[in-house]
Amino acid sequence: MKRIFALMLVLVMALAAFTACKKPAEEPKDDVKGEGVMTYAEYVAAAIDTEVTVETYVQAKQSWWEDKATVYTQDKDGAYFLYNMACSEADYAKLTPGTKIKVTGHKAEWQGEVEIVDATFEIEEGNFVAAAFDATSMFGTDDLIKHQNELFTVKGAVVEAIGQDDAGNDVAFFYNWDNSGEEGNDLYFKVKIGDQSYTFTVESYLCDKTTEVYSAVRNLKVGDIIDCEGFLYWYDGVNPHITSVKTADVK
Repeated sequence: MKRIFALMLVLVMALAAFTACKKPAEEPKDDVKGEGVMTYAEYVAAAIDTEVTVETYVQAKQSWWEDKATVYTQDKDGAYFLYNMACSEADYAKLTPGTKIKVTGHKAEWQGEVEIVDATFEIEEGNFVAAAFDATSMFGTDDLIKHQNELFTVKGAVVEAIGQDDAGNDVAFFYNWDNSGEEGNDLYFKVKIGDQSYTFTVESYLCDKTTEVYSAVRNLKVGDIIDCEGFLYWYDGVNPHITSVKTADVK
């Protein structure tokens, strides 16, 4: 009996040790900022054209060209859009989702989109991949802009006609905002969320014509009910860059 009890005690202690050693998934290890590094609140409060230094985590890469990279990044408090950041092609390959980087540049604004420009970066230890937050109820409110550039999802959006084709039929998407493009260009489509309409974009540099989301949008029909995921980009108002479109689970 004593041996059985002793064995059970060992198993209980081992299980407790295993549980204690488990780490929470996909969370930054700490929130301590290095010397001279801003918190997200300090970044938001900084004036346009101010030099800023932040620590953040790569979420997606939009493009690389002539040693400049455009990258979507985020920490647990907010998001930072890095536009044309100095970056070699070799370093661009290292910027996988979750990679922690320290970025120094200037806070800028273009058509309502707040971003960091003229930036340089260095890779640091750490990893964080953000979960998309449900922004469905925030559309049409003043709180939405507080989440600018964050990964988000919206559920139960209704596809509306963005315009008409040459035959006068309603269409669900355009190549480019004015339908001046062709396959491979950006896709624009309209959705209704609540009682308001919004224009969403599949940015071709972020999600090109070979991606699932590009095909999904090209197959949309007016009246479809969909769930979308992407980044809360801004251009004269909210103009999300969409990375996923799926048929909504309507009950």
